[in-house]
Amino acid sequence: MDLFDYDAELRLHNAHFFAAAKVGTGDRVLDIGCGTGQTTREAARAAVEGSAVGIDISEVMLEQARRISAGEGPSNVGFELADAQVTPFPPASFDLCISRFGVMFFADPVAAFTNIARALRSGGRLTWLVWQGHDRNEWATVFSDVLATSIATPGRGPFSLADPVATESMLTTAGFTDIVFTDIDEPVYYGPDSPSAYDNLLRLPGFTAFLDALEPAKAEHARARLREILTAHETETGVYFDSRSWLINARRP
Repeated sequence: MDLFDYDAELRLHNAHFFAAAKVGTGDRVLDIGCGTGQTTREAARAAVEGSAVGIDISEVMLEQARRISAGEGPSNVGFELADAQVTPFPPASFDLCISRFGVMFFADPVAAFTNIARALRSGGRLTWLVWQGHDRNEWATVFSDVLATSIATPGRGPFSLADPVATESMLTTAGFTDIVFTDIDEPVYYGPDSPSAYDNLLRLPGFTAFLDALEPAKAEHARARLREILTAHETETGVYFDSRSWLINARRP
């Protein structure tokens, strides 16, 4: 199964993410929504005397994470099929919780954040990346126009933690303190050139499902419009779209 290269898309965010996470050499790290495990492996490499566990609700992603890790290591990394909202983690079993755009989809975020807080030791930290609002993310607004639908779906979704006031309130209710939001202004990367970026987009289930549902003439028009947009965003180093995110740091007292 071909998967969209999410790690490549977010490569400019990673430096900010790990600079803020400050993974210690002995840290026990929990990575929520780990996908294919890039962030989990990076955390494990930094936690040379500790460990990193990545969890996700997609077995397909986890299978790829395990396959990659078996080939390139490190040895102190593991992956589990789990939902952080309800999984009964051993209390105080982690020093640090990280998540790169993996915590916006909980049905009950306060319950999820409370469960995560219980899994952290006293003084344990979290470092999360979440998207700012739909209108502040070009990758969302441009493709919403092409698809004639909104990526900003109601309820829990990619932009559900965009409001820092509401998100801080949820984290406070869950038991966190010293909550800090840092504005991250970095583009997302879709490929080295527009044809590659177009192929990458078609690996996203939302795009293929939408195009397959259209009448042939409308589908071809949408495909042509996608190619135009990607060509317009092509630079010497690849195809990029503006994005804005929040880097959240907090602590369990």
